[in-house]
Amino acid sequence: MLGFSLFISAAAFADAQSKNERAPIRFLLTFDDGPSGATKRNPTKKILDVLANNPIQPEIKAIFFVQTRAKRGGGTEVGRLLLKREQDEGHLLAFHTATPHHSNHRKLPPEQFEQSLRFGVTDMIEATGVPPTLVRPPFWNYDARTLAEYHRNGLQMLLTDLSANDGVIWGVNWSWHKHSNLLKQLTAAREKWLEGKLPIVDGETPIVVTFHDVNTYTARTIEVYLKILLQVANELDMPVANKAFYDSRDGLERAAKARVVIDADVNAKLPGIWNWIWH
Repeated sequence: MLGFSLFISAAAFADAQSKNERAPIRFLLTFDDGPSGATKRNPTKKILDVLANNPIQPEIKAIFFVQTRAKRGGGTEVGRLLLKREQDEGHLLAFHTATPHHSNHRKLPPEQFEQSLRFGVTDMIEATGVPPTLVRPPFWNYDARTLAEYHRNGLQMLLTDLSANDGVIWGVNWSWHKHSNLLKQLTAAREKWLEGKLPIVDGETPIVVTFHDVNTYTARTIEVYLKILLQVANELDMPVANKAFYDSRDGLERAAKARVVIDADVNAKLPGIWNWIWH
């Protein structure tokens, strides 16, 4: 029994030492599929309001992976105004699609895919004054061909560590598993963090979190989600930076670029069912 106790104590000491050597984590919030073109109860607008003014950390900045020509989103007057608001309020706009619908890049004919990237870059220059530097593929689906085309257009691909799994709305729009879902995913990221496999940027370890700003439930509960992220970090004994969420566009971009996927041969972990579908 004494030997067993000593073994446990040594293991606990090693784990504590490892955690002390790791940089504190900082949550890098990202939102896909927006902006919403809704004229009433617009979920993108609600999320922007909460990020700017909440009791957890006011003036949180996020990366918005946008659909610049979506028929009910970025292609509408409401959507274009929200793109401008996101830029003006210091968020980082990144590319998702420039097709009328949420098109899978791997399924598009090569000419149409390449044209959509050119359209997207042009649209975002018009909205922000600068070309986008980051992309996230629709449905998380990419291959060597699409990744190479992203690179040719000056885009680097960012995936995620955690996902609210809120991208598809089936029937009644709610979730009973917000806490358990994020806890499970952060537990997996914690192993990489302990092993020193996650990059450190500005003295902090970026943890990428994905939501969808066209989801009305996400918009209604985004403040709850922010609290849950802090709760699960505490439950897993992962120290959080003094500012738990990013608060500047430059900081967001530096952190994101440290987490991009460079090589399509790397079997990157995808969120939810997409890992099973594409891999």
